[in-house]
Amino acid sequence: MANNQRYFIELAYDGTNYHGWQTQPNAVTVQEVLDKALSTVLRQPIETLGCGRTDTGVHAKEFFAHFDLVDSSALTDQGTFLRSINSVLPHDIAIKNIIPVHAGAHARFDAVLRSYQYHIHFNKDPFKHGYSWLLRDVPDLKLMNEAARIIMEHTDFSCFSKSNTQVKTNNCKISRAEWVKEDDSIVFHISADRFLRNMVRAIVGTLIMVGKNEITPDAVRDIIESKNRSNAGASVPACGLYLTAVRYSFLGER
Repeated sequence: MANNQRYFIELAYDGTNYHGWQTQPNAVTVQEVLDKALSTVLRQPIETLGCGRTDTGVHAKEFFAHFDLVDSSALTDQGTFLRSINSVLPHDIAIKNIIPVHAGAHARFDAVLRSYQYHIHFNKDPFKHGYSWLLRDVPDLKLMNEAARIIMEHTDFSCFSKSNTQVKTNNCKISRAEWVKEDDSIVFHISADRFLRNMVRAIVGTLIMVGKNEITPDAVRDIIESKNRSNAGASVPACGLYLTAVRYSFLGER
């Protein structure tokens, strides 16, 4: 007799070779490759639903998706499953964990916090190419952090959203927005309950304008209040962006 069971799968991926997470026609995506591997290993059709949709070239150090097994007897030993699925997947996608959850658990809608990092470096480094954005001039971190604090005062981020996205609201609650210096690099850390499409890359582009003294930190307030994407900075390249953490209340601290 069929024994339906929902699972959360935790994965990490290098987004360089993929047109983002979500399956789309005429493009290779992480979801498409994962679904095919899961269907092969579990010997039944599998369709995953992800915690979000990363854009082309964006990386994920932690990403969650859920799927249902019509017959959970196909997954009796988690250790064996992890070895099998990772041997089938390409080198740039790794499965870290699989977790049985209750039938209503939802990878996207149940996430209570998401965290991203954006990496920038200043000296040419072949080992950072494709994984960090190379800038010639070091921007003013103090000014950028001042502007980042202004961003945290707001909730409507229409000015940082890709136009024509089908979402009910452009409101997000940001709990962290901070630049940190690391050796010859800087990293932007941002956490919120949800993010709009292209939001982090647009925020970084705007903050870089502040760091280059092209606009003042106070100008960021005016940009946000305008709710107009054309007033904000250009989106920075995808290569420096990482989804680093997704949190669920029912999974607790890991």
